[in-house]
Amino acid sequence: MKLIDAMEEDFGISTKEITLAFSGHRGYHVHIENEAARTLDSIARREIVDYLLGLGLEPILQGLAKDTGPNLEDSGWRGRIAKGTYEFLLTTSQEQLEKAGIKKRAASSIIQQRDRITESWKQSGPWKILKGIGPDTWKRIIQQAIEKRSVKIDTVVTTDVHRLIRLANTLHGETGLLKIEVPIDMVERFDPFKNAIAFERGTLRVDVSDAPKFRLADDFYGPFNNESLELPTAPAMLLLCKGVAKVAEEKQRV
Repeated sequence: MKLIDAMEEDFGISTKEITLAFSGHRGYHVHIENEAARTLDSIARREIVDYLLGLGLEPILQGLAKDTGPNLEDSGWRGRIAKGTYEFLLTTSQEQLEKAGIKKRAASSIIQQRDRITESWKQSGPWKILKGIGPDTWKRIIQQAIEKRSVKIDTVVTTDVHRLIRLANTLHGETGLLKIEVPIDMVERFDPFKNAIAFERGTLRVDVSDAPKFRLADDFYGPFNNESLELPTAPAMLLLCKGVAKVAEEKQRV
């Protein structure tokens, strides 16, 4: 959803030009059906990747000066930094602040001033009101904000102009699940372990070497360890595709 928001808000791409699909395995594909995007070479695509990941962002160039900073209403990375800072400062424990490289005294000051931080966003944010927070600390906070708001995409797939992308309604060879298009307004309710099942009938007897407990549709299966059993076709296919099962040989009748 962060990727789609960035495509709309920062790149001016309409949702009519965006197709979203579950890949059939571990992620989602976002297709941009746009003539300008179609002509981009790998270098231009790399620039987009860097932008989405927030690589090389300079806090000063994003509005962070001595006593000022970006607002929640700002567009682009300025707004993302503000939102990420808001989230980080108000939800992170002192231990997590220290793990992020923030000194103990500054981390303690942030925890103690949370009410002021919350109130500050109604105006210009906490940039000039927090006591004990210097430029170096702000830079560390900004870096955490960028990490929270960056879009984690597959950089290799995005920059490769020669890669083949699986067609919709075809099976993924590592799961037996379908690549299936998902309406953008339905993605948060989409359940790939229910909505992308291809084999809904029949059963198959398989010998399973080792598999953890897993869910397909509304049913749970496993854990399995060196077992021969008859399963509905969908979970049997998943185990076969994952290489942890084989089709059981029929015993010859005497």
